[in-house]
Amino acid sequence: MPPPRIPDRVVFEKLVQVLVFGCAYHRIADGTCSATTLRDRRDEWIEIGAMDALREIVLEAYDRIIGLELSEVAVNCCITKAPCGGEVAGRSPVDRVKRCIKRSTAVDAEGVPVGGVTAPANRHNSPLSVPTLEHASTSVGGLPEGTRVHLDRGYDSRLTRQRL
Repeated sequence: MPPPRIPDRVVFEKLVQVLVFGCAYHRIADGTCSATTLRDRRDEWIEIGAMDALREIVLEAYDRIIGLELSEVAVNCCITKAPCGGEVAGRSPVDRVKRCIKRSTAVDAEGVPVGGVTAPANRHNSPLSVPTLEHASTSVGGLPEGTRVHLDRGYDSRLTRQRL
């Protein structure tokens, strides 16, 4: 007989801790829920669209209660480790042996994440600007006309300027 399924609420609370503290799954795992269960349930919820729905609910609630400041949006990338690989992971531009991913994220004027995309770590930033802004626009029901977009030098290209 297989062990009983860990209640969704327990898993959800632990996933929130992972997001809030920015730590690895094994740091949050304990006797009530393993790191493997956290990752498996996360993947299950992503596959059925629950995580996208939750993201939309959270953004809408934040906008209603506090208010998103979408007159200005900043986009930037960071490279993070991807020790388990995955279909998006690519070679690190610094250490070619390691597998990493690049996260391009758009934030409102107050730093609230409103959209993002993931790509292999060895991709240049500039091609990620449009998909990142499109995801942000879709997440918040469209960016207002005249939104100022702030980008760093990694996005500076003639093509990016044309796309904007």
